[in-house]
Amino acid sequence: MRLEEFDYRLPDDLIAQHPLEDRDESRLLVVNRKDGSIEHRAFNEIPEFMQDGDVLVINDTRVIPARLFGTKETGGRCEILVLKQLSQPYHEDNIELSVWECLIKASKKPKEGQKIFFNGYSEGEMINKRPNGKCVIRFRTNGDFEDILDRIGRVPLPPYIKRDEKLRSFKGDLERYQTVYAKKKGAIAAPTAGFHFTEGLISKIQGKGVKIVRITVHIGLGTFMPIRVKDIEEHVLDAEYFEINSEAACLINEAVARKRKIIAVGTSTTRALEFAAYQDRAVKPMSGLTSLFIYNGYQFRIVDALITNFHQPRSTPLLLVSAFGGKEVVKDIYKRAIKKNTVFSVTAMGC
Repeated sequence: MRLEEFDYRLPDDLIAQHPLEDRDESRLLVVNRKDGSIEHRAFNEIPEFMQDGDVLVINDTRVIPARLFGTKETGGRCEILVLKQLSQPYHEDNIELSVWECLIKASKKPKEGQKIFFNGYSEGEMINKRPNGKCVIRFRTNGDFEDILDRIGRVPLPPYIKRDEKLRSFKGDLERYQTVYAKKKGAIAAPTAGFHFTEGLISKIQGKGVKIVRITVHIGLGTFMPIRVKDIEEHVLDAEYFEINSEAACLINEAVARKRKIIAVGTSTTRALEFAAYQDRAVKPMSGLTSLFIYNGYQFRIVDALITNFHQPRSTPLLLVSAFGGKEVVKDIYKRAIKKNTVFSVTAMGC
């Protein structure tokens, strides 16, 4: 299967740059996979498509302000994206040392052993360089490194969301670029399909007898790194950490036994559930890393309905949605949306 089959032209002016004031007023496109019918709704009407006993699976990861701007000891500027901590922090003379895998952007990347300074709050040392532009940096901070991140880090917004770099961030980005149920720190990108839920909407869904199940998937490079190979089968997805506890697995399996729908909020949630699914449509409680890459031809084992956003061309989330909804169906939806100058916000693929 060729990557070019999942390409399309997305005009820049159709990408929403700022969120709506009310999360649940986004437009909702409902696609019935059985008959191909389409309904245009508002997101706050989504409870109408759920029934008593269904399970809505949400991702409670929380985005960390993982974007840092520093100065190399040679004087040049650089940008660091903190990806994941590689070992437990340790202390030397009241200084915390922590080792992280990072991405670094600079006109000339620092050499091994060179230092990077961050506004007097922290100091980094390049330990080694890894494939795919990754590197390992040891940070020295006078205090907890994650507290320093909260103080000087910026929200790692997607590159297609534009902000004035002279400002620390758009007012409200740190909280608005989270779901209302975000809890566990660790993601470097948000599970954006969940942006459109409000506490009131969740309560309304629960009022219909729908079970809300929380799992955790720390969104990482695996979700947003572009596919760089022509043959899709050759792509290797960067692993992401996930947790599905026994309570979550039990509620999902009970719903499956009662022939109720499992509704996944987001492609990362879907990948974690499918990775943890085994025979007889059951989910195992587990935690760890998953690099499950879903594309056309995949047979879904646990997810019956998917709530997702529109996605970038040639991206792994787009391939997953195409596998779930049907490549030609999804291609037609995107074509129609662009033709109507629809601002890309949210799509729901129904069962």
